[in-house]
Amino acid sequence: MAALNALDTMRALASKGEVLTVAQGELIFRSGETGDCMFGLLEGSVELSWNGEAGHEVIQVGDVFGAGALVTPDHRRYGNARALSDCKLLMMNREKFLFAVQESPMFAIELLGSIDQRLRQLKDCTRNL
Repeated sequence: MAALNALDTMRALASKGEVLTVAQGELIFRSGETGDCMFGLLEGSVELSWNGEAGHEVIQVGDVFGAGALVTPDHRRYGNARALSDCKLLMMNREKFLFAVQESPMFAIELLGSIDQRLRQLKDCTRNL
């Protein structure tokens, strides 16, 4: 059996509920809010912005955002997340995330790869300023 990619794993988890539908332009979370879940983007696109909109990045299908909420006690959101188009989001609390990693250990590796790629792109952008 072929290994599932992160999007396939998120879709499998989504079949059991925990899916949030967000309309274009709607705020998903705001800087400073308490966060207790991360989001996996199943459909659409999301813009993350921070430092008063000075920094931003676009999240694509298959990527996750808000992961700090799973690893930091009493987590506060660092920036804003807004739907650029109609979106479907998988909401994963720590328990759901750990279940996904247990069921498909490659899920964690794929998410780390995705986050690493996004971080590299952000570093490249700031290098060019």
